[in-house]
Amino acid sequence: MFEQIAANKRRTFYLLFGFAVLVAAVVVAFNLFINGGVVGFIIAAVIATGMSLFSYFNSDKIALRMSHAVPADPKQYARYHNLVEGLCIASGLPKPRLYIVNDPAPNAFATGRNPQHAAIAVTTGLLEKMNRVELEGVLAHELSHVRNYDVLVMTIAVTAVGIIALMADFFLRFMFWGGGRRDDRNNPGGAILAGMGLVLLMFAPLIARLMQFAVSRRREYLADSSGVSLTRYPPGLISALKKLKDDTTVINSASKATAHLWIEEPLNTGSKSVSTKFNNAFATHPPLDDRIAALEAM
Repeated sequence: MFEQIAANKRRTFYLLFGFAVLVAAVVVAFNLFINGGVVGFIIAAVIATGMSLFSYFNSDKIALRMSHAVPADPKQYARYHNLVEGLCIASGLPKPRLYIVNDPAPNAFATGRNPQHAAIAVTTGLLEKMNRVELEGVLAHELSHVRNYDVLVMTIAVTAVGIIALMADFFLRFMFWGGGRRDDRNNPGGAILAGMGLVLLMFAPLIARLMQFAVSRRREYLADSSGVSLTRYPPGLISALKKLKDDTTVINSASKATAHLWIEEPLNTGSKSVSTKFNNAFATHPPLDDRIAALEAM
């Protein structure tokens, strides 16, 4: 398990590095068009640094607001609080902040930058449709994301993907309205670089989304296995995943930006259990059938 976590963290570093490189490439491409020179690179570096710091410290708040999550009252949601407290004692984790999303679809997610600054949100539908052992399995899965430090990269991905998409959209609009280079006719090399930059700007959001999907899919299998090792009762999470698979309710509080955070695909993609190369490439989660089979084989 510890080897898997270490490998997971290495992959996290590579993916975060990939996000940083993609952001830098988008900025460089735009700088080539406007002939920004050294000053343009300095300004871009300052903006990118500020965006990174903002993402690190505020991504969890953004994810919770986007999901319409509100703090869970300890008296009204006593079972929810009690189960998390018991799991935290067993795992040695500090108790995260607990939130409720008023939505009939059963789902849950974890967010935050580390175990000391983490939060878990569950829908009212999850609390209503899961029995105690199933709910414990789902909460153990989410706490495993916290313990494995998945929440940092998964939460930052919410703002990172959005930033890349906004940057690319702004730069393309800027160039479309006449803000591009003017001297490429006498500079064939510059024209080639500008063309490559234009292609990058067009495909950067798609590349960022694919990287976001890869971040999520790899971590779900590890969180499933870590969750059942925490509860020591695999049938609980297996039964919960089967209920999620059979439930056809689509959550209204999710968006493409936060879809990878939830325990299962919250959007109506029609591919909950269909495993094809095309679906897997554009899905935020591995198929539930594959996750259930992996747990049953433990």
